[in-house]
Amino acid sequence: MVGFEIGTVPFNPDGWGPPETPAALLANHPSNVPFAPFSRSEKLGRIADWTRNYNNPSRGNKNPSDAVFDFTLDDSSAALAADDDSNFRLVDGKPPQRPRFGPKWRFQQQRQLPQRRDEEVEARKREAEKERARRDRLYNLNRSGANVQRREAAVFKSSVDIQPEWTMLEQIPFSTFSKLSFSVPEPEDLLFCGALEFYDRTYDRVNPKNEKRLERFKNRNFFKITTTDDPIIRRLANEDKATVFATESILSTLMCAPRSVYSWDIVIQRVGNKLFFDKRDGSQLDLLSVNETSQEPLPEAKEDINSAYALSVEAAYINQNFSQQVLVRDGNKVAFEEPNPFAAEGEEVASVAYRYRRWKLDDDMYLVARCELQGATDAKGQQAFLTLNALNEFDPKYSGVDWRQKLETQRGAVLATELKNNANKLAKWTAQALLASADMMKVGYVSRVHPRDHYNHVILAVVGYKPREFATQINLNTSNMWGIVKSIVDLCMKLDEGKYVLVKDPSKPQVRIYEVPADAFENDYEEEPLPEEEQVQPLAEEDANGGEPLASANNVEEEKIEAEV
Repeated sequence: MVGFEIGTVPFNPDGWGPPETPAALLANHPSNVPFAPFSRSEKLGRIADWTRNYNNPSRGNKNPSDAVFDFTLDDSSAALAADDDSNFRLVDGKPPQRPRFGPKWRFQQQRQLPQRRDEEVEARKREAEKERARRDRLYNLNRSGANVQRREAAVFKSSVDIQPEWTMLEQIPFSTFSKLSFSVPEPEDLLFCGALEFYDRTYDRVNPKNEKRLERFKNRNFFKITTTDDPIIRRLANEDKATVFATESILSTLMCAPRSVYSWDIVIQRVGNKLFFDKRDGSQLDLLSVNETSQEPLPEAKEDINSAYALSVEAAYINQNFSQQVLVRDGNKVAFEEPNPFAAEGEEVASVAYRYRRWKLDDDMYLVARCELQGATDAKGQQAFLTLNALNEFDPKYSGVDWRQKLETQRGAVLATELKNNANKLAKWTAQALLASADMMKVGYVSRVHPRDHYNHVILAVVGYKPREFATQINLNTSNMWGIVKSIVDLCMKLDEGKYVLVKDPSKPQVRIYEVPADAFENDYEEEPLPEEEQVQPLAEEDANGGEPLASANNVEEEKIEAEV
């Protein structure tokens, strides 16, 4: 029986590690065993292979006992490494993500692992944050030097210069207006003045492929007379027909105040027990705002044709001309009790009827307002009254919707865009139609012939809406409208006799009431004709092109506005 001898274990009494004098090797211990150095990064193979070299004649006459430990002449290490590499697996072996287009993407999305879907959601959130930051930077670039965060936070100019001697009495935030509600009974008609022409139904068939050039009415005069300058209202005030007097433009501004962004002001005069709401000469109420509630900022320079002021003047001209062009001018008119109270004898005036109406606000408080109608039509054998207004497109890049392409196929999208960009203007038009009890609102879509030509326009479409249905569509509550008017009237009736001004703050959603001197706003606006060499004369170019001369509008101070545009 073969014995197994265990070698002695060397002992080092002087320290750690093997002794300096090595112990005697075992009798059968192989001598000169080669040592294969390795690093930590290398893969370790077998310690010894007793089968690989005995039957391999290519190895020469080597000692088998030595060869079992020799890995330098054999490719077993490489083979072992290859075996280890073939068994190696990545945690995530998912192929690269493909572009997100085509129908296959939807199905690939469904086969994603849950953790990958979470990563996609996070990536989308990060992209959305970057996009929001990019939009904010674009908004900030609009204000040269004075950066603002959003369009609503822009510092607009006040419509009237607040003087140091004025005393602020009240400050009313718009948030309080949203909670107000007041129901008024049906109004009473006191007087009809003026004459109306009939609506031309052929304009209902106008479309972008069959557009019509917007004409200019040089000889027709338009009037924007304030409350205290109206002879009819003065007569009604002397007859004690009411205690509060206003016009529809002033009332609609108050009713739609929470939707306004630009600054505006209304002069309030308390005379005895009566209250008069007036506008200043040259007030912004005579013009029409454009893109007031839009997120896209307009150019700041006043001389730019797309600045807020230039667009307001352009919109006023478009509305005046549109309201006369869509009527049948054959001399057939609907005449009322009295003629136009503001026209001189023999003067050609625009088609307009003034409806003086009275509403009951309280047991001993009545409100009289002058309302306007622009046209008449026969509907099912009965006479119907119309209001005529026009939306104007100046550059599709600002709205993102090209009317010439979308009006026929996606008219709802065009209207939705206008409701977003011109919420206040459309609400005021609707409120004015409700005040006048118009049977129909005719809204025209008027666009520039070219985005850089603000003198020539075309009518692309005319759409009719019923005022009450349209008010519901744009979320305009009549009870809330009258609640705002009633609260302001009650507040002003508590004031002493004198003159006050109600100003919409240019940068905050609130209004302020100031007490002003009795002679305020009396001589601050004088219309003076400019020297002939300083007047802007686009007529020569238009006449050369066969165009018609630019219309005049007495009520919008033609010479002053033309010079500034």
